[in-house]
Amino acid sequence: MNENLNYKIALGMISGIGNMNAKKLIAYIGSVEGIFKEKRQNLEKIPGIGTKLSLEISNSNALNEAEQEISFINKNNIEAIFFTEKTYPERLKHCEDSPIIIYKKGKFDLNKTKILSIVGTRNASQYGKDNCNKLITDLFESGHNPLIVSGLAYGVDICAHKAAIKNNLATVAVLGHGLDIIYPAAHKNYAKEILQNGALLSEFSSNSKLDPSNFVKRNRIIAGMSDATIVVESAKKGGSLITAELANSYNRDVFAFPGRINDKFSEGCNLLIKTNRAALIESYKDIEYILGWEKKDKKAVQGKLFIELKPEEQKIYDLLKENKELSIDQISLKSNL
Repeated sequence: MNENLNYKIALGMISGIGNMNAKKLIAYIGSVEGIFKEKRQNLEKIPGIGTKLSLEISNSNALNEAEQEISFINKNNIEAIFFTEKTYPERLKHCEDSPIIIYKKGKFDLNKTKILSIVGTRNASQYGKDNCNKLITDLFESGHNPLIVSGLAYGVDICAHKAAIKNNLATVAVLGHGLDIIYPAAHKNYAKEILQNGALLSEFSSNSKLDPSNFVKRNRIIAGMSDATIVVESAKKGGSLITAELANSYNRDVFAFPGRINDKFSEGCNLLIKTNRAALIESYKDIEYILGWEKKDKKAVQGKLFIELKPEEQKIYDLLKENKELSIDQISLKSNL
């Protein structure tokens, strides 16, 4: 078992602590276990903790809840990954507000060389679905084989997962709830297919409430664990634009498909492009160019300049090969030309 896993899970369960304060506590105390054994008076002196949070740590029932969670993850072949571990998504680790622990179902490596997030409206039009399908298919056929990350929601999300599955590309679904349920329930079969060549990922423990704010919260994982976020279709407001803003804040590339000016679910994409918060994308080649995925030509090898030479040409060639450098007059004298 992961060393001190109960303490790691418990830290994420304490109300009001949050991921940034949790990391701060570990930095000050030196270990996760030490946080739970430290005197309350010492805890409250740590910047950002204070009396209220130190009491919460001291009086919390989180360790008991963590034991229950360990029982659940062991029973369901789920891996709990702490942010200091090698298997934690490396790109996400560099985001200040990344979760201290994530739960993963599936054996897929989260640190693939190329990772793209694809997001968009739940009300995807045929135009949006076509763009999503073609992009993923073209990426596969061009030999890039990126990991496709999305949120398993209706519309663009499930379109991205299905296209990845169809093209035998790995895909990861980041959920806004614990791994004890699948929401929406209509996507349970797709979740099973994802597990064959990918993973289900969440920062929420089992029995977490199905809270709309959690779906917004999970967007930072989608943005943070990827090289770039692609917005396929979006209204002026919505989770996709939040994901794009987060990706920008993490200094990640953002792409958006343009749409007609009268289409409601192209307004968000057009706005991102117009305000220079996303690069306009027309095909997979735009991703190749901006992310530097273009295939580099092999180093050219100089072949023979001449296949057949006339006698006079051969005489000059032999002179230059032997002497390396000769002036025009020297060549004339030595060759009698």
